[in-house]
Amino acid sequence: MVRISGVCRGLNVLNSIKTCSSHIVEKHLRGKVIWITGASSGLGEHLAYELARNGSKLILSGTSEERLNKARTKCVEIGLPEDDVFVLPFDMTDFDAHEQCIKKVLQKFHKLDVLVNNAGRSQRASFAAIEVKVDKELFEINVFATLNLTRKVLPHFLENHRGHFVVTSSCVGKMGAASSASYTGSKHALHGYFETLRTEMTGKNIDVTLLCPGAIFSRSLENAFTGTPGKKFGQATDPKDRRMPTDRCGRLMAVAIAHKLDEVWICQQPNLMLFYLAQYTPTFFRKILIGKFYTPELAEKIREGRW
Repeated sequence: MVRISGVCRGLNVLNSIKTCSSHIVEKHLRGKVIWITGASSGLGEHLAYELARNGSKLILSGTSEERLNKARTKCVEIGLPEDDVFVLPFDMTDFDAHEQCIKKVLQKFHKLDVLVNNAGRSQRASFAAIEVKVDKELFEINVFATLNLTRKVLPHFLENHRGHFVVTSSCVGKMGAASSASYTGSKHALHGYFETLRTEMTGKNIDVTLLCPGAIFSRSLENAFTGTPGKKFGQATDPKDRRMPTDRCGRLMAVAIAHKLDEVWICQQPNLMLFYLAQYTPTFFRKILIGKFYTPELAEKIREGRW
């Protein structure tokens, strides 16, 4: 069973979803202008397809213009009018380009309703083997670039008295994960920044949604950082892995965005159960499970869907 757990305005809501409520997504997101960073592959790409099916107007950003154009073509094939999908390639770490990109978005659609901060890089390396330059490079991409773009968009949302920031975090943004300390730290940092933004935006009609997916099928491991500057992990996911299909995760992300949930956990078992234990029974999880049953080796296998 696949579950999406949403923590919505202080209430824990656990919904078992067997079929996606597409009519809900269409009802709330049709005609909305949604900008997705990291849209050339993985979750960003498949979220775009789900939103295209439901009539959202899309801005697709990433570093590969070729892959973005392929994603745009598929959105049009799905049924989105050609004029309703705009390809805007740029490098997230080029901070000077952010303001100009926002101007291009507003020139195209004259408004922006939702910014999906999805761009980022993963990592595989043991804590002791990570050079600090890797920490800095990964935070530059996963955290500081996201923050800068968000801060550039915020005045537009405030001026229009509405807006929605969506951030692709991870299950490891809520708990420690073996063999990816820099990545885990960057996702924890996003929660700190955006929970603060949520608090500051109280009463201003500006929402924040933090998405925490578990293991999915994507190209993230191929381009993942290691502990050595400039070196990629370079491994593809195995089709036999117990990972959530990317299109399924994208569908659940769209449902969460449509409902403006504060925080959602999107993962398969046993990851979701471990997630709950870590969050709601931390002493039991740390003192009883870790080391005795939930060893670093087992944790890594479960994370990669190879247990």
